[in-house]
Amino acid sequence: MKKQELAKLIDHTILKPEATREQIVKLCKEAIENGFASVCINPSNVKICAELLKKSEVKVCTVIGFPLGANITKIKSLETEEAIKDGAEEVDMVINVGKLKDKDFQYVEDDIRAVVEKAKGKAITKVILETCLLTKEEIAKASELAVKAGSDFVKTSTGFSSAGAKVEDIKIMRKCVGDKLGVKASGGIRTYEDCIAMIEAGASRIGASASISICEKAE
Repeated sequence: MKKQELAKLIDHTILKPEATREQIVKLCKEAIENGFASVCINPSNVKICAELLKKSEVKVCTVIGFPLGANITKIKSLETEEAIKDGAEEVDMVINVGKLKDKDFQYVEDDIRAVVEKAKGKAITKVILETCLLTKEEIAKASELAVKAGSDFVKTSTGFSSAGAKVEDIKIMRKCVGDKLGVKASGGIRTYEDCIAMIEAGASRIGASASISICEKAE
């Protein structure tokens, strides 16, 4: 795959808690120089990224209920609203994994929908399933709930749990959502080969912090 094509599929990411302003500025400069789809950052960094990227095509992506997904729905909704006010154009929200495992599917669907409704017409919504904590059946069910709630993407991982994206999980997610939603692979994607494997399995967006080294291997 050509470098420019690959770059447009990547959310250039820095979500570590110790990220400094200097690192955030560098992330934005790299995103512009390489033509990445977005920068993915914590909510407190949305304003600075929106300012730095306002004359570019790079989107501002942030995370909601991150990294555990266990916040109450009202907080996720408010966090989404405030992030969009600050300039977020994409929001990646974490589902309530415990509620999914309890088979409280209505709660999970309503939790997703609350974020979707705040973002509708203003920002793309991606739903993080945290696939490493789920069975294949739970991955399929969570994907189904994301479709029902009106999200734009399903996403594998936060990158903060026990494992990241796996090809077999991407295949399940793509099969469940068909062509209705995008599929984002994130967590542990560090090489060009990893990236291509995810895309071939059905991913339409990649979340990575090793974005530059990944693209250096492209044509």
